Amino acid sequence: MKCWMVRATCVLVAITLGGCLPSRPESPTVRTYRLSVDLDRTDARPSNSQGPIMLVSVPMAEPGYETTGMIYLKRPYELEQYAVNQWADQPARMFASLLVEAMSRTGYWRAVVPLPTSVQGDFRLDSYGFALQQEFMQEPSRIRATVRAQLLDLKESRVVGTRVFETVENAPSEDAYGGVSAANRAVSRLLSDMNSWLKACMQHAPECNR
Repeated sequence: MKCWMVRATCVLVAITLGGCLPSRPESPTVRTYRLSVDLDRTDARPSNSQGPIMLVSVPMAEPGYETTGMIYLKRPYELEQYAVNQWADQPARMFASLLVEAMSRTGYWRAVVPLPTSVQGDFRLDSYGFALQQEFMQEPSRIRATVRAQLLDLKESRVVGTRVFETVENAPSEDAYGGVSAANRAVSRLLSDMNSWLKACMQHAPECNR
């Protein structure tokens, strides 16, 4: 058989086989979400020019939660992540900016400054163990947001108060978007609880260390 005939036969076979093979499926679209709290619904008060300066450190995520993946649980202790749904940033980092903004709107502080900074503050708020998870161990599923907070008096080098905060919100639907909606509500409550706690600490109220 002539060489050109062999080449033509090979091409024809390749085309035929290629037409029989299934097309490669397209990659699923990855959906990205952010934590967002409607702070415009709350009345912002002007800064207190005589108030203390608060420094706010970036919350440290709970081990296993240092990810942009959206974490959910179907049984206790086992962390899973949605395949095509993710956060725009680590939830602990997004929570940090929301915390600074929410505290600034209370009007209690002269300034609320995120760390790192060269500003000399009067107090510092540290947060640890931030976790945000959707739990499918009941119906409807629910979002649980948790963080441990510690308030330090920088002038006197002492701990003013510590407290663990936790909020739970039911998801409106059994999917990632339902979890996002519930997460934003849970974080909004978390911010409100933390602001109330900080005010109590500054007033030396007993609930500061409750």
